Amino acid sequence: MTEERIDIPKLQGHGCFACGTENPIGLNLRFYRANESVCTDITLSKYHEGWQNMAHGGIISTLLDEVMSWTIIYFRRVFFVTRRMEIKYIRPVLVGVPLSVKGRLTKEMRGPYLGAVAEVFDESGQILARAKGEFVELPKDKLELVPEGLKEDMVNLFNRFGEEGHPFP
Repeated sequence: MTEERIDIPKLQGHGCFACGTENPIGLNLRFYRANESVCTDITLSKYHEGWQNMAHGGIISTLLDEVMSWTIIYFRRVFFVTRRMEIKYIRPVLVGVPLSVKGRLTKEMRGPYLGAVAEVFDESGQILARAKGEFVELPKDKLELVPEGLKEDMVNLFNRFGEEGHPFP
């Protein structure tokens, strides 16, 4: 099955460490859809090290959490928070090596709970790390915690997904 790559628009001007465009030390991740997955590609640098030449585990968990989050943002178009994440580090993640991170929704959650999984791959396709996440959709009465400008930006982003020929699932 051939993967069709569709670039996913993202918010501009925000400071998120993982995806923000206004964070000078952030990862500035860019996402794309490949079939039923949301993906990002990145080559980590020495600034992302734990042990010499190996990526810090916290950076790896950030990549996994962010891809799962963007999977929910893209496919579900809801406001949510991460509730729990379980990570398995399988092989060393080296800096200076092209990586792909791929996330997809799981079907096992009910009610306000959302599920996603993600994996980090090296350029040969070996799985280096994987995560399973549980997320909670924010009820309307809790959306007051989201700043008004960000809320508007996110709703506009959700609408852009639909405008670009990506129907709501």
